[in-house]
Amino acid sequence: MEKRLTPVARKLRASATDAERLMWSRLRARQLEDAKFVRQFPIGPHVADFVCRSARLVIELDGGQHADNDADLERTRVIETFGYTVARFWNNDVMANIDGVLEAIRREVLIARNAL
Repeated sequence: MEKRLTPVARKLRASATDAERLMWSRLRARQLEDAKFVRQFPIGPHVADFVCRSARLVIELDGGQHADNDADLERTRVIETFGYTVARFWNNDVMANIDGVLEAIRREVLIARNAL
């Protein structure tokens, strides 16, 4: 973990959104395909919302401020240069359809495992 981002990651963990708290309650403790996820994990110059390091998978949750945001495209591109796949979900989708979002993440984990 990059030291200069550690305090930022800690602050983000402490101030999680409702969608992030719900997602973490369902990803933590290897509940999904026995995949270990961490949250607010520094990758290069960014802090990713959720990361499964073994599957090289980043899960980003986005609020309305992220609609048509070129900075998010650049952020995804940078994270992908570190060998990760980035899956983005809207906060309202997490809150309204957590099971559907988790199924999409489960498929990404299985795809990553089969590619290894």
